[in-house]
Amino acid sequence: MAALSVLMSVYIKEKTAYVEECFKSLLRQTEKADEWVVVEDGPLTEEMYGLLDQYQRDNPSLIKRVPLKKNQGLGLALRAGVVECRNELIARMDTDDIAREDRFEKQLDFFYKNPHLDICGSNIDEFEETPKTIVARRNVPSSHEDIVKYQKKRDAFNHMTVMYKKQAVLKAGNYEFCPLMEDTYLWAKMIMNGAQCVNIEEPLVYVRIGHEMFERRGGWSYVKKYKAGKKQVLKTGFISRWDYLYTIFVQFVVALIPGKIRGFVFKKILHG
Repeated sequence: MAALSVLMSVYIKEKTAYVEECFKSLLRQTEKADEWVVVEDGPLTEEMYGLLDQYQRDNPSLIKRVPLKKNQGLGLALRAGVVECRNELIARMDTDDIAREDRFEKQLDFFYKNPHLDICGSNIDEFEETPKTIVARRNVPSSHEDIVKYQKKRDAFNHMTVMYKKQAVLKAGNYEFCPLMEDTYLWAKMIMNGAQCVNIEEPLVYVRIGHEMFERRGGWSYVKKYKAGKKQVLKTGFISRWDYLYTIFVQFVVALIPGKIRGFVFKKILHG
């Protein structure tokens, strides 16, 4: 096993079947991690506790659970989880997604060959029912220079694919409370702090999308949250006022169109 921690967060609305699919994909890795840090973001369902208990019994030296008394949101949950990881290299994973079997092997190879690297992500394939039926792909820039440029307008990393160095994350201040933009805010801080970045030009994670995701990204309340998060990023100095206004305008348009059209825009234009 590699000296690698996998960082995940679960909360009460997660579907147990999806989490189990995620866990199985981690056990199938050609280069396995020696630690899974699972942050329990507030109370969970009995079914979810049962699944976590089962996997902990079956893999007692692998799983480290970090229970939080109250739901804190993704940013603060991951903040707590980063601190609990014992390894310098940490792989993020969303618990409703599926890792390609060679994901960790590919990313670890990049770190071994590039000792100054701090963040390594990848492209993603998006599916609705099964990974065998891909509906879209989100490609991201691969070189450090292109990542920095792209990050000013859109996220240059697919969050669920990243592997990063713990000390680089902590040096930049770790995750912070920034609804909808926990990762965006962290990437800005890390890049400004000198982090070296790369994306592998392959889809290493199968990401679950669907009607619920498109609905969550719509409406005036979503726009207000997005604007507040983007304002925090603006305050770092990483983006310009023009970058801020441009992204707010685009998000405003996408969020207020009908859900079915929004789904088409995400799959065929934004994520195509």
